[in-house]
Order: sequence, then C-alpha cells, then structure tokens
Amino acid sequence: MKPKISLVTLGVKDLEASTKFYKKLGFKEDENNDGIVFFKLQNLTLALFPREALANDAGVSEEGSGFRAFSLAHNVASAHEVDTSLNVAKKAGAKIIKTGHKASWGGYTGYFADPDGFLWEVAWNPFMEL
Repeated sequence: MKPKISLVTLGVKDLEASTKFYKKLGFKEDENNDGIVFFKLQNLTLALFPREALANDAGVSEEGSGFRAFSLAHNVASAHEVDTSLNVAKKAGAKIIKTGHKASWGGYTGYFADPDGFLWEVAWNPFMEL
C-alpha cells in the first residue's frame, strides 16, 4: 500500500449548512452528486456526506459524540495568517476552540471547530515547508 491519503470524508448532520460553511472558508465545490459534496484541494479531496449515510456505507452505528481523536490541519505562511484564518473561520460560523498562540514547539497555532464539531488546527510552523 502506498502511504498517502486521497480523500477525507466528513459525516455531517446538515449537508447544505456544512457546504455553505466550507464555501465561506474559500473552498471551491468540485462536484455535488448523489448527496455527496466534493472540494478539490491540493493533493487531496475533502468530501461532505450526510452522517447517517456515511455510517450506513461503512456498516457502523452513527451514534457518537465528543472528541473524535483527530484533527484536520491547515498550515499557513505566518503567525499573522493563523489569526487571519481563525477570524475567517469565526465569521463563517466556526467555534474558536483555542485562539492563536505561540506553541511550545516554536510555531504559532490555534483551533476551530466546524458546525459538526470537527477540529481544524491552523498553524504556522517555521520548521516545515508548505
């Protein structure tokens, strides 16, 4: 198996509301068919799929809440861009979980949650090329 991720699918409660949220963040809709919305990103596609349908597709229960034990990350080119991105997310309807701050590892980071509670880290990492 090649070590890569091609697609990340989020099971969302309200497909229309989540689609609007991600569009407000600047994501461009690539496709919308059969109740799935795709956003083409750099080397990855983000898909939004109704939570119940995603659970049914995988053959698991849709029950579950709270911390999902993962986060999505958006790296930017400066500490200032972290704060700018967090403000854009807040205006789009995100809940700010952790405001931008200097990180113990030497960068600058903050977190927001999308309408379904999925965590996004926005980070400037001076040790990582974008």
